[in-house]
Amino acid sequence: MSKKVLVLPGDNIGPEIVAEAVKVLEKVSQQYSLGIELDYAHLGGAALDAAGEPCPQETLDKARASDAILLGAVGGPQWDDVERHLRPEKGLLTIRSELELFGNLRPAIMYPQLAHASSLKPEFVSGLDILIVRELVGGIYFGEPRGIRTLENGEREGYNTYKYNESEIRRIGRMAFEAAMVRGKRLCSVDKSNVLEATILWREVISEMAADYPEVELSHMYVDNAAMQLLRAPKQFDVLVTGNMFGDILSDAAAMLTGSIGMLPSASLDQAGRGMYEPCHGSAPDIAGQGKANPLATILSVAMMLRYTLGSAEAAQTIEDSVSAVLDQGLRTPDIFSDGTTLVNTTQMGEAVLAAVLAA
Repeated sequence: MSKKVLVLPGDNIGPEIVAEAVKVLEKVSQQYSLGIELDYAHLGGAALDAAGEPCPQETLDKARASDAILLGAVGGPQWDDVERHLRPEKGLLTIRSELELFGNLRPAIMYPQLAHASSLKPEFVSGLDILIVRELVGGIYFGEPRGIRTLENGEREGYNTYKYNESEIRRIGRMAFEAAMVRGKRLCSVDKSNVLEATILWREVISEMAADYPEVELSHMYVDNAAMQLLRAPKQFDVLVTGNMFGDILSDAAAMLTGSIGMLPSASLDQAGRGMYEPCHGSAPDIAGQGKANPLATILSVAMMLRYTLGSAEAAQTIEDSVSAVLDQGLRTPDIFSDGTTLVNTTQMGEAVLAAVLAA
C-alpha cells in the first residue's frame, strides 16, 4: 500500500534543502519498496506570493490527505511589511493547529565527528543525546485574546494570552513520559511556576501523571535554570518536556550544543502518530541561493518520518548511518566546517548522502 507524502519546500533556503532530502527519500523508497508518492504545495511566503495567503485551503486539503508532510522552512524579511495575519509564520501555525500536531520532538544528538564544532568543550558535549518534547498548538503562541491596541492616553499596547488546560498538558505529558520509557527513563519538566499560573497548573498535572510511570524519574526545573544547565552540564538531561514558547527557545539552544542548528531534525505529531517533519532551523535568507545551506537536518527529518509515521525503521537507520558516513569522510557545509575538513555546498552534501545510501 502506497504512502502519500506532501512536500512543502517553503521559503529562502527551504527549496534548496528539501530538494536534497527528497532525493534521499525517493531512493530509500525504491530500495525498500515503500511505494511513497510525493505531492507538492505552497506554505508561508511562497504561498502568500502564489495565492495571497500563507496557508491556502488547497495546501490544507493536501495535508489532510497525506500520511506525512516534509517541510523546508518559512519566513523571511521580504514579507516583514505584510499584515500580521498574513505573515508566513502564520501559515506554519495554521497547519500545526488545523492538523492538531500538538507534540514536537526535537532530538539534540552530538555526532562524535562534530564534537569540536560545538561552542562548548568536547568533554561537555561528547555523547550528548537529548530529546526535547515541546507542546506545539497551545500556550502564548495561540492564546486569545491577543493583539495591539491603543489605550485611552493614546499609547499603544501589545498583549498576548498564555494559557493551557489540563487535557492539553496531559497529552503532551503522556508523549514525554512514553518517550522517556524507551530512552533513559529520566524526564525533566520545564516551567516558570514561580511567576506564571499557567505553568503552576502545568507542574501539578505533570506531577500527577508521574504515578502512571513509576519507572520514570521525574524532575522539575524553572526555564531560566534549564537554559543555564543546558550550557553548563547538558548531559544531565535525557528527555525534557515543556510548553510552546519555552520549547521553542530551549530547543534552539540545545541545537547549538551539537555544533550547528543545521544538524537538527524535528517531528510534529498528532494523536495517531501522523506528522510533519522539518529541520529545526529557519529559512536563513542571508544565505539563500548561495549553496551554503546544510541539508542534513532536513535529510535526518526524513529519517524521523520513516521511523515515526511511515513504519520503516530500517530505511530510517540507513539514512542516519549514511549521514554519519558522510561526516566520517570529512565533508562539511560552511556551518560545520573546520580546519582539516572538506568544504562542500548544499547539493554536494546531498549527493554525498545519496551515494552513501546507495552503498549501504
